[in-house]
Amino acid sequence: MNGTAQHTVAVYGAYGHTGRFVVAELTARGHRPVLVGRDAAKLAGLAEATGYEARPAAVDDATALDRALAGTAAVINCAGPFASTTGPVIEAALRAGIPYLDVAAELEANLDTFAHYADRAREAKAVVVPAMAFFGGLGDLLVTAAMGDWSAADEAHIAYGLSNWHPTAGTRLSGAVSRERRGEHRLRYSGGGWERRTDAPPAAEWPFPAPMGPRQVVTEFTMADVVTVTDHLAIRDVHTHMAAGAARDIASSDTPPPAATDELGRSDQTFLVDVVVRSGGAERRIVAEGRDIYAVTAPLVVEALDRVLTGRTRTTGVASAGRIFDAADFLAALAPHVTVRPGA
Repeated sequence: MNGTAQHTVAVYGAYGHTGRFVVAELTARGHRPVLVGRDAAKLAGLAEATGYEARPAAVDDATALDRALAGTAAVINCAGPFASTTGPVIEAALRAGIPYLDVAAELEANLDTFAHYADRAREAKAVVVPAMAFFGGLGDLLVTAAMGDWSAADEAHIAYGLSNWHPTAGTRLSGAVSRERRGEHRLRYSGGGWERRTDAPPAAEWPFPAPMGPRQVVTEFTMADVVTVTDHLAIRDVHTHMAAGAARDIASSDTPPPAATDELGRSDQTFLVDVVVRSGGAERRIVAEGRDIYAVTAPLVVEALDRVLTGRTRTTGVASAGRIFDAADFLAALAPHVTVRPGA
């Protein structure tokens, strides 16, 4: 438990693929999850398997959400599509006076959280941490650590070297919602602001360090990291790039969901995240490696929860991981789930 006290924590979407990893991580750290979600039957099955209390609550039922969060120290939202769940669950957390964290990867949902709740959360001295996951949280922490003492930079690149990407049903649904909201456009962050583009994202070769080596990537494959990084760092251009094979996986309707290959329920997917930050003629680089982007989200969000509940934070309001936490210290605490090293 890393010296933290036991807390009762609501997990919205507890029966989902990522939610189950979060419940297991909370348990491993000595916390007591409360299982919350829209599907009463799935909650009942998970409650029977774990022994934890189930509290069904639809996102459009404020009274049920209030009952679900009653007596809890915080809520972690794992239920996509987050365009539908973030607003109602944040509202319930604000009413309950408890911290809110989510694992949203949807660009639009995260932009909405910053736009709609920044003032209210700050005025209430509430803590709202969006995108505290592989996409959003990890990249933000890596860029923040790489920046170090730089107050600004010209560009930041986050390259995802995924061995494969077998998406969950939730990932597919969230992606469909995002595409519906964007229409024919894609988003990129350039020149200090967001651009809506209609051209296809370009392809290039990215020089991933060993053991991966150079790989073809889809550049400007914009993910939640771009939202979280630009929330608090003065970087003119921020781009995320995806290994071409993984991009093909996520685009294909034939790609199966992730399959467990170990006793923890993790798939055999591996990742290498290569971060490069440039300012003038100087360059800084940092690399993170691990296994299973869904499974690794659990230690990311639960480590964040522990830091929020023990006061190891730098601000209140709506804040991304790199802004609210000590990035270097947080990354060190992720071992052995994530291995972080300086880039060559």
